[in-house]
Amino acid sequence: MMMPMTFHFDFKNVELLFSGLVINTPGEMAGAFVAVFLLAMFYDGLKIAREGLLRKSQVSIRYSSMPVPGPNGTVLMETHKTVGQQMLSFPHLLQTVLHIIQVVISYFLMLILMTYNGYQCIAVAAGAGTGYFLFSWKKAVVVDITEHCH
Repeated sequence: MMMPMTFHFDFKNVELLFSGLVINTPGEMAGAFVAVFLLAMFYDGLKIAREGLLRKSQVSIRYSSMPVPGPNGTVLMETHKTVGQQMLSFPHLLQTVLHIIQVVISYFLMLILMTYNGYQCIAVAAGAGTGYFLFSWKKAVVVDITEHCH
């Protein structure tokens, strides 16, 4: 079966992630829409939950001063706050497992988008938007400079 390379709104013979998962009826497409919507919503919730867990597990707050050039050749001391956690700890292990789950879900969502099925693409976008709306209002960090890939 040749995969379409343009957006389409078919619901017959639509493969979703696995070769055995084929959608053939409008009811199956509606069920898949709900499942993909919830998966995208869960992805956004997981991102926010990981941030909260990270904040709770932070230990060893350190302050360090660093010389920086000032006006007229003077040297100013700039203080930086460093927060870390221990590598061999339960919180870090939990963060690692949750990160793996988050990466797998993000690749599943990407592959769903790559099917070019309009219904499934709408489900991903609507689920991500709903997840952001429901979970991100508590988010403390407005812009995460370390987030390179959504």
